[in-house]
Amino acid sequence: MNEQQKTPCAEDFMNRHVEVVTQEMTLTEVIRFLLKHKISNAPVVNKQDQKHTLIGFVSERDCLDALSNEMFFGNPSPKQTVRTIMSSHPICISPDTELFSIVSIFINHHLRHLPVVEDGILLGIVSRREILAAMETYYDHSLHNQEHERQLRDTSQPMNLRFTIDRS
Repeated sequence: MNEQQKTPCAEDFMNRHVEVVTQEMTLTEVIRFLLKHKISNAPVVNKQDQKHTLIGFVSERDCLDALSNEMFFGNPSPKQTVRTIMSSHPICISPDTELFSIVSIFINHHLRHLPVVEDGILLGIVSRREILAAMETYYDHSLHNQEHERQLRDTSQPMNLRFTIDRS
């Protein structure tokens, strides 16, 4: 009988090198930042003592919305900054959040990226592509280690995360 494979957690596959922005950046600065780094969104942080406290998330969609409103309706007051266009209190996961819980959050909330946070400090980010790669690796490993038997797993934790999100 095979020993059940440990389910990977966010810390096993998260991207630890994260491009971040600050809330003081102007709309133009954040658009240029996203384009320069070829990313679709970025965590908004307060920087203190080499640590980044997550305060929000800004996306291409946020920028498009603000830019098109400014161009169509005229100059808004006050001037648009990351603070005025970002999503505050984004859905976050912890480093020990298991793969299937993360998949559930991505699917049910139609997200592309999730920040990995511990005690308010940004540790990394997980994308749908990283989740897909982790799922494929886990699936491939499971197929090779199983002798055509299905393993039942405790679904209470992933199911609960469909409705309960840690927003610390």
